[in-house]
Amino acid sequence: MLLVLGGTEILLTMKAPLPVILKIGMQGLAGYLLPSLMVLCGLLILFNPSQRLFYSILGIMLSLGTWLTSNIGGFIVGLLMGAVGSTLAFGWLPDQEPRVKRSRSAKRAEKHAAEIG
Repeated sequence: MLLVLGGTEILLTMKAPLPVILKIGMQGLAGYLLPSLMVLCGLLILFNPSQRLFYSILGIMLSLGTWLTSNIGGFIVGLLMGAVGSTLAFGWLPDQEPRVKRSRSAKRAEKHAAEIG
């Protein structure tokens, strides 16, 4: 979700009629293409989690690419949101049962209790 929000924020700063908008790098198609693809990758991660690794790697590369093409990555806010969202998606493990940690002493106690009674 952070990747979608980051891409949306960058798109909004590209369209903002502010005199503060910086004109760095390519302001043509790439300035709108990269954040649009960030939003698309974020949506694909949400709706197709089996391919999350590819989309998250693509998302981090697109987020870092906005540094040059889209007003310093949406004044750094969109870049950071996209980068954090991509890294969280990379580490996300969907549909897994939580692991129950048991210490060695608990295992020994269970084994000892089974032997005794």
